[in-house]
Amino acid sequence: MVREDDDLESLLQRCASGDERALKALFDAEASRMKGIAMRVLHRSDMAEEAVQEAFLQIWRNAGRFDPALGSARAWMCTIVRFRAIDLLRSRPQEDALAPEDLDRLREAAVDHAWETLDREGRLAGCLQAIEAAPRRSLLLSYVVGLTQEEIAGKLGRPLGTVKSWMRRALLSLRECLG
Repeated sequence: MVREDDDLESLLQRCASGDERALKALFDAEASRMKGIAMRVLHRSDMAEEAVQEAFLQIWRNAGRFDPALGSARAWMCTIVRFRAIDLLRSRPQEDALAPEDLDRLREAAVDHAWETLDREGRLAGCLQAIEAAPRRSLLLSYVVGLTQEEIAGKLGRPLGTVKSWMRRALLSLRECLG
């Protein structure tokens, strides 16, 4: 049985070699899914389309950096579009900014989506699953949405020292597991 990600992986390899038809095939296969991800972050179709366009430019430029040992091709591409959407969200003019509670909701959604779409067969997923829930959540809040340890402590209602310990142990565990 051939996994769909195998096709995406081969398209990424062809993109890394400069094959523009492979990029078009990737776009045709994944653009609508990626727009959906961007829409959940941005809530505006025009900005979501911009995020997808920028994501595909980044995919084209960085296709050679994709490592299937770290996760699926789809998860890699979805992460890129999510970061592009978050960057666009941050660059919005102040008058168009979201209310703090809406931004918190979007951050939580981004963390949940990152965890849910992680390739369960990949090494990273296995290593993350071995970490307890609260430290893993702290790590994801830091690396997926860019919260500081102080912000994570406030969000989770935990002492800063606890969050710092969680993060340190989680990172050491990941380094050892992925080693």
